[in-house]
Amino acid sequence: MNFIWQSLILILTGIFLLRIAGRKSIAQMTLAQTVVMISLGTIIVQPIVEKSMFKAIVGAGVFVLAILVLEYVQVKSNALEKFITGKSKVVIENGQLDIKQLKKLRLTVDQLEMRLRNQGVAKLEHVKSATIEPNGQLGYELKESEKPLTIGEFKNLMNLYFPHLAQQLENTPPSDTGTQQDLFQEINHPKADIPRYLQ
Repeated sequence: MNFIWQSLILILTGIFLLRIAGRKSIAQMTLAQTVVMISLGTIIVQPIVEKSMFKAIVGAGVFVLAILVLEYVQVKSNALEKFITGKSKVVIENGQLDIKQLKKLRLTVDQLEMRLRNQGVAKLEHVKSATIEPNGQLGYELKESEKPLTIGEFKNLMNLYFPHLAQQLENTPPSDTGTQQDLFQEINHPKADIPRYLQ
């Protein structure tokens, strides 16, 4: 029975410490943060093997403190941030692959193309610039001719070519669908018609 209580205490301690450490997923973590999080998991299960719960909790606390110190240092010093986290690497420039950079990153062309397809990019030539970020994610910017039209650009075109029609649209009252809450408004103002246990 003591074993069950120790396990519950360790789980709750782990959850508490991870909440302090922050809300980043593995994909968003830097290399240093990933190492600390993996070590944290190993330390938390240690008492089950060695019967020393206090040492495990203190050790886990030290690792979380290390994450907080690393994040603070990175905010205060750009040079240390580059050293600890690394910096973005350009892999596509004006639709052309940087093969040398891909080799340094040990990333194949097929892997890069897969990431671009996942972002909805159909051709390399459409990409003005693409980077591999320190957390491993792909960042990209499309060429001007390939960017989707924004509502602001559409309104500017309407004002330029059809000023009377644009003014009529401005004066038209919004439809009923505009009164519905979106997902972001729902965070602060939960819907009343959804049962509480489903929110």
